[in-house]
Amino acid sequence: MDKKGNPETDSMVAQPLNLASLIQHQEGSVVSRTIIDKNAGTITLFAFDESQGLSEHTAPYDAFVYIIDGEANIIISGKKFRLKKGELTIMPANEPHAISAMTKFKMLLAMIRS
Repeated sequence: MDKKGNPETDSMVAQPLNLASLIQHQEGSVVSRTIIDKNAGTITLFAFDESQGLSEHTAPYDAFVYIIDGEANIIISGKKFRLKKGELTIMPANEPHAISAMTKFKMLLAMIRS
């Protein structure tokens, strides 16, 4: 449940779900879906079409990124990593990072506020 009482996310509570099926790719786009939005942090699903991405930015909190399917390049503080299905990384707070899709891919982002 998110802090706003959103019926879309409330319907996911206390039942088994297939993570990859909760979000779909859209041609030429990056799609996101918030799963949990609490004061302590957020969990968001993303679906990137091939060649799409998020430009370099920073966040004030650590972020856990898990690749559900496909492949992505993630740049953290100038270091480039290629992540594939089943792999994860942690993007540290206040460090510049960017994400680009090498193939269509889906990821789970958990941001922990502290």
